[in-house]
Amino acid sequence: MNRREAIQRTALALGYAISAPAMVGVLNGCKASPELSFKPVFFSEPQAQTIAELSEIILPKTTTPGAKDAGVPGFIDSMLKEVYSKEAQEKFIEGLNAFEEDAKKTLGDGFMDLKPEQRVAHFKKHHDEALAAAGKGGPTGWWNAGKDGDKPFVLKMKELTLLGFFTSQPGATEVLQYKQVPGPYHGCVPLAEVGKAWAT
Repeated sequence: MNRREAIQRTALALGYAISAPAMVGVLNGCKASPELSFKPVFFSEPQAQTIAELSEIILPKTTTPGAKDAGVPGFIDSMLKEVYSKEAQEKFIEGLNAFEEDAKKTLGDGFMDLKPEQRVAHFKKHHDEALAAAGKGGPTGWWNAGKDGDKPFVLKMKELTLLGFFTSQPGATEVLQYKQVPGPYHGCVPLAEVGKAWAT
């Protein structure tokens, strides 16, 4: 190896050593908010980040996938865009904006600028208030709260998160028991394996 090659290799080695991990760390540190795993079609990017965070608060990742793993934020975005009426869309955004404004008013920062434990506490405060307003009805009373599209924002979020999660592949197969119906067709099975023929 001559001197020129040695300098080139040293420069490359130093460049990789400094640039790869260090630059990634610096760039990640400069990001104001975590990246989204989907491209929103209805929400603005800041709104989509709040929706993603709220869905993960409602169904966090444990030993099973969380809401983000199941693609719930993208599901909610599509539902708002494709299924909700214009009026329902506007009510949802009004609720989201009020939720954000309350975070600024009571905690001094927007929801995504809060510490994780503050985000959970802020959601819980709104959730508890909404449940109290929903009145009686047992543990599932929240589901019927606010007829005619007037369900409080946090309860709409909860409803959409649960719907999105339990209709997703991870939710249906890793959290719920899953058995494909109708099952596969086996045209020829030895009688010894099933014991006796089915009556119907």
